[in-house]
Amino acid sequence: MLHPLFSTIVQRPDLVVDHLSAYAALFQEEASEAGSELLARAVAWAVAIVAAAVFLGLAGTAVMLGMLHNQFHWALVVVPGIALAILAIAMLRARKPLATKRFPELKAQIDSDAHALRMAA
Repeated sequence: MLHPLFSTIVQRPDLVVDHLSAYAALFQEEASEAGSELLARAVAWAVAIVAAAVFLGLAGTAVMLGMLHNQFHWALVVVPGIALAILAIAMLRARKPLATKRFPELKAQIDSDAHALRMAA
């Protein structure tokens, strides 16, 4: 007597193909979620790098203008401060930890299928 899995493969190959295509769809869905999370993190790092460069440029210009005119003006602090605030927000977003569990639904489905195969044997 054949294992129920083998008899199903022989008698109904369309069920096996449907099951495998469902696995592929689940993998694609979860991989796209992970990819979008990584893309968001990469964009946040890029924004942080640009904001750091802008902050350094504006801060240096503010120091030079303050020394040149020998007076203080709040705009010399506020304008680089905006770039610094953007840098801080981007760094917080970029350093946000990634999800600890990758592909949890796929793993749960594989475990469920393995348990069903053990029960059928």
